[in-house]
This record gives sequence, structure tokens and C-alpha cells, in this order.
Amino acid sequence: MPTLSMVRWGILGLGNIARQFAKDLPRVSDSRLVAVGSRTQATADAFGAEFGAPHRYASYAEVARDPDVDAIYIATPHTLHHENALLCLNAGKAVLVEKPFAVNASQARAVVATARARGLFAMEAVWTRFLPIIVRLREMIAEGAIGEVRMVQADFGFRTSFNPTHRLFDPALGGGALLDVGIYPVSLASMLLGTPSNIVGLAHLGQTGVDEQAGMVLSYPGGGLAVLSTAIRTTTPQEALIFGTEGYIRIHSPWWHSTRLTLSRPQQEDEVMEAPLQGIGYQYEAAEVVRCLQAGRMESDVMPLDETVAVMTTLDELRRQWGLRYPTEDEGRRTEE
Repeated sequence: MPTLSMVRWGILGLGNIARQFAKDLPRVSDSRLVAVGSRTQATADAFGAEFGAPHRYASYAEVARDPDVDAIYIATPHTLHHENALLCLNAGKAVLVEKPFAVNASQARAVVATARARGLFAMEAVWTRFLPIIVRLREMIAEGAIGEVRMVQADFGFRTSFNPTHRLFDPALGGGALLDVGIYPVSLASMLLGTPSNIVGLAHLGQTGVDEQAGMVLSYPGGGLAVLSTAIRTTTPQEALIFGTEGYIRIHSPWWHSTRLTLSRPQQEDEVMEAPLQGIGYQYEAAEVVRCLQAGRMESDVMPLDETVAVMTTLDELRRQWGLRYPTEDEGRRTEE
């Protein structure tokens, strides 16, 4: 894929997340929104008019085929990510795929293989990883601020009313806590501790069969541990703690969209650090895509594709233990057979 000076963006799926992304995109240098795609022309026209996208399509395929588009942000429902990413890659476009990258590791590997075979950029849109406070966290860890990281404790849960027709409760749309918000603490643990060697989880499956709350313990070859939880029917603190041999760091609530952390070390005053956000915060992941494309890179070293697949593998194992499969997975298996 040639290096680019200006990255011309398309967006697939024009829901709330796409709206937040479009609001922040003007904050990214060398970026311009040129095309949007929805299932209806009216939605595409309204979204395009609001955010200044000149090309407005009533199909995803037309965005993928648009010769004026360089990179596409895929903000469709979970179960469409795999199909939509392949559509865009096979049309020669770079892709930023909203988390989760796919509904399982097999699908994720297929997208990664296609991107690499075609020499195209691909990245999972785990926006938290690019926020200024998380960038500062990585710097502190690298500087040895708390010594060796030994444990991670993080949660992401909230209480929502039960609605069997809502996407969060619909197995056919990859509903439940794990793919929607549980992926955040699992990805944080991956960033700090690597790939787990042992995975244990328990979940409560609700009336529709999706995970409404879950607890997870991951262990690592060097002895590290991650204790994580997630929920869509239970209110949790939404904090993260990173424990090291020489101290610990608290990322204040909501840690996945935070601007503040506290460094605590024995016999020393706590240090509070601030890292304000510009806008909502989606521009930071978009800026990473632009940085990589301008450098001729096929993937990000902050959110590498192999790590995306490893995180999906962890989520697969948790669901296996819970007995949770999505209908689309069974449909895909029948198609392959």
C-alpha cells in the first residue's frame, strides 16, 4: 500500500460510535471524511450532511468501492465486523475495525491473513489504548515507576434495563457483557502482562442466553495475574489498578475513558497525574492510523494484529467455559461444512 499524505476516510455503520468518531475526526491532521455508508439512503444523507461527507451511500459495498476512499472505519454491529472488514480489504482499503475485531479468533485470523496477503493496513479500534492517560501509563511502566508489573485488577460494568430485543441482550448480535465492555479489561491486561497461560472464568447467563455478568482470572508465564470483571446488569466502579513490585497505579473511574491516574509507592507521597482529553477521544486512534499509513506501516505497534487475535482467543476460551456461542458462529460452521 503506498504511503499517504492525506487520508480520506469512509465510515460503515452510522450509529452512535460512528457519530463520536466523526465528531473527533476533524481534530486529526491530514484526515478528511469523504464517504459514509448505511443500510438506508436517508440515514446516509443525514449523517453525511451533518459531518460534511460528500459521498453518501445506501450500501457498505459502495463505500468500499469508492476510489476516493483510502481508509474505512467499520462501526457496524459486532457480528458484521468480519464480513465488512473482508469487503473493504478485498476492495483495497485500509481498515480500522471497531472492537471487537470479530466475534471469535477464527474470524479475526481470517481478517488479519487477508490484510497481510493484500499488503493493507488493519487495526482494531481499541480507542482506550491511545488515550493520553494510557500513553502516560505505558511510559511510567517502561520507566520502572512501580517496578515489575505483577497484578492487574480492572472492571467495566454497568446496569441497563433488561430488553430482550436490544442488541446487548441479543445473541444473534453478539450480545452480552464480554464483547461489548469485557474486552476492555482483557485488552488492558494483555497490554500490561501479555498472553495468558491459564484462563478461568465464571459468568451468569441471563434469560436470552448472553453473559450478563462475569468474573475472570488470567495467569501468565512469569507469575503475573489479572483479576477482571464485566457486566451489563450490575453497576461496578470502573477502575483499574496495576500492582508492581515497587508500588501501584490507580487509573481513576472511568478508567477506559480517564484523564487521571495516581502513583502510590511505599514511604512516598502519592503522585496524581492529569492528561486532559481533546474532544471525546476517538481522534487518537484515528491519528494512529494516519501515522501508520503515512509511514507505510501495515499495522500498529501499539495495537498489533497478533495481539488482537490473542485477545480474541482469550475471549473464545472464556465463552467455551461458559457454554456461550453466538448463532452466527454456528451458521458460519455449517457454511464451511
